[in-house]
Amino acid sequence: MADFVWTPTPERVESANVTRLARRLGVERYGDLHRISVEQPERFWPALIEDLGLEFSEPWTEIVDTSDGPEWTRWFVGAKLNLAWNCVHRWAAGELAEEEAAVWQSEDGLRVALTWRELSDAVYRLAEGLASIGIGPGDAVGIFLPMSPQVAIASHACAHLGAVQVPIFSGFAAPAIAARLADAKAKALITADGSLRRGQVVPMKEIADDALQGAPTVTHIVVWERLGLDDVPMTFGRDRFWHDLVPDSSELRGQTPKQVDSEHPYLLAYTSGTTGKPKGALHVQGSFLASIAREVAYQTDVKPGDRIHFATDMGWIMGPWTVVGGGACGATVVYAEGAPDFPPDRLWQLVESERVTMLGVSPTLVRALIPKGEPTADMSSLKAICTTGEPWNRDPYMWLFEHVGGGRVPIVNESGGTEVGACFLATCVTEPVKPVALGFPALGQDMDVFDADGNPVRGEVGELVCKRPWPGMTRGIWGDDKRYLETYWRRFPGVWTHGDWASIDEGGYWFLHGRSDDTLNIAGKRIGPAELESAAVSHQGVTEAAAIGIPHDVKGEVAWIFCVLRPNVDATPACALEISEAVTDELGKAFKPDRVVFVSALPKTRSAKIVRRAVRARVLGKEPGDLSSLENPEALQEIPVLDASS
Repeated sequence: MADFVWTPTPERVESANVTRLARRLGVERYGDLHRISVEQPERFWPALIEDLGLEFSEPWTEIVDTSDGPEWTRWFVGAKLNLAWNCVHRWAAGELAEEEAAVWQSEDGLRVALTWRELSDAVYRLAEGLASIGIGPGDAVGIFLPMSPQVAIASHACAHLGAVQVPIFSGFAAPAIAARLADAKAKALITADGSLRRGQVVPMKEIADDALQGAPTVTHIVVWERLGLDDVPMTFGRDRFWHDLVPDSSELRGQTPKQVDSEHPYLLAYTSGTTGKPKGALHVQGSFLASIAREVAYQTDVKPGDRIHFATDMGWIMGPWTVVGGGACGATVVYAEGAPDFPPDRLWQLVESERVTMLGVSPTLVRALIPKGEPTADMSSLKAICTTGEPWNRDPYMWLFEHVGGGRVPIVNESGGTEVGACFLATCVTEPVKPVALGFPALGQDMDVFDADGNPVRGEVGELVCKRPWPGMTRGIWGDDKRYLETYWRRFPGVWTHGDWASIDEGGYWFLHGRSDDTLNIAGKRIGPAELESAAVSHQGVTEAAAIGIPHDVKGEVAWIFCVLRPNVDATPACALEISEAVTDELGKAFKPDRVVFVSALPKTRSAKIVRRAVRARVLGKEPGDLSSLENPEALQEIPVLDASS
């Protein structure tokens, strides 16, 4: 059993939000609180809402309604609320009004800060501007912006009106944008004239114009003049600059926050599927607010006045997670335009200059930052580091813990998904932490690990499942109920199957082992790619790795590992042999990779996930599925179509 890497002090336990909530419900330990959250939702969720001061304008008649089956569960039935009120306006009306709510650091050195009062006014003004062009409850609005306070203003203005936001990755090409806008039947798009990434201008308005050729339902574009470009194309009658759309301050607050049903659509979050069409996960106002607030407050322990930064984009669920969770908890959200590693120490300098207390990163980003050197900035403001996106390798995890957190900051490792609307599993800051572990099931999540026959297993790898519905659960895949049911509910009827391999050790700690659809079956032995990759990355010359399974006449399947080397390491046969030996030393000779292939980069999404299925499809000459989320599609060109029989 792995040793604990971090243990909370009595003071940390006493001051934690989760301790306060547990005592409100008459218990002391996280395990007891979790039991109540699963078995007594009618007690748990009202207590959480009261504890965080979330406000519903009309009360619910019942907490949960499963009368249409677990797949279509409704929460906070009959209640009304407005998410923007809970995340912005209530703070502007209180003691935090003149405190910073949103801070922006642009790639070219600008710093802009908005107080809660200023953020609230900006939301009111944009909401009124959108209403003036006909945007109202239920209308879909695309948000294609660089990370900045404008994403929060646009997001909350949609919620203010009861419109449905469709956040889109700021680095998408026109076809990917068009596919999402068309699928959502978006009525308007909010974008920028341009933005900066790695020192280059991204012409966002031009890209948006190209996208609209494939999205005929969009009749309005609102353009934030981020760069003040002289030649930004504008179409008369359709396009307006942001500052021309919003009313001046003398006309504020005519459009009061729309009180909507708790099940009113809030967000369409698109995630890439293995087929050619991305999936639009639908989330609703009441449940998304409660679920994300739960996670940010009780898993990452964010409090009013804290300062949070997540290296993310609105096109990844962690973007809305930050906007909604930070707002619901009264925390200052720090936004950064561009790439977190340009210049190489930018992320660490941001933590120092903005005194960030909760930092969010993905394991892949950490692995990419390690070769650039240890942080020299002052990281003493950090109280928690949130990580998510994929399973960890031990060495990069320990680097983050020791060199970024200084051995004193807990890594709140989480796992959930776009469709989950929060996390399934998470570290808890009142319990000891094991390296790379997920900790325990998150509050309200009835998690288990099943074998192929649907029986619970312990001490071995199985399918991660959730046995009861939860508030943050997607209300379906937009326009495709059949796909939703077949993807998540048909493997084990009445049980959500997420597609991850998981295990639970003898101490009750949970671990992930990669996507179950990525699993390799080598001579009858099943193994997740993350384990092979972790073993490869343990070689001091390897910075990143991607393991895929290749058909083999004798063994059924063999492993090929694609490795990115550190700058001073040569891609030689001797190096490949050393990496192969590192894998067999850790996993055994049965898992010796058939090939070690060196590449300069691996294909990744903007959320820094390595897309293994694209690598495998390229190798086998097959259709790769949806690649619209790739940040660096050119990396695939470096991977040759290899002859698997040679």
